[in-house]
Amino acid sequence: MEQTEQLVETIVKGIQEKKGQGIVTANLKGIDGAICRYFVICQGNSPSQVEAITESVGEMARLELGEKPSMVAGLENAQWVAMDYGDVMVHIFVPDTRVYYDLEHLWDDADLTHIEDID
Repeated sequence: MEQTEQLVETIVKGIQEKKGQGIVTANLKGIDGAICRYFVICQGNSPSQVEAITESVGEMARLELGEKPSMVAGLENAQWVAMDYGDVMVHIFVPDTRVYYDLEHLWDDADLTHIEDID
């Protein structure tokens, strides 16, 4: 498996570890002008859960793959946290903010994969 796809899988595991919901991966490889190869989008039910998901993703990527984000933005209010892994951007929202920005539909020409929530 390619390193980028491994990173996407590891990020998804980190999200699921903290019960993140509505996980969507957007494969942007065929999109002209895309800033990266994948988006991983999810939500937590509160700012504290968004923070916990962010920490879980960062720790899992570091421990399993030795990967660290080059930037993490949005932890100040934890309504929308973005983590930049170069080829993969992670977007962790609270529900209202996710609906407002609607990233999935901004990139609806990408190959979207919806990952089932776990209990």
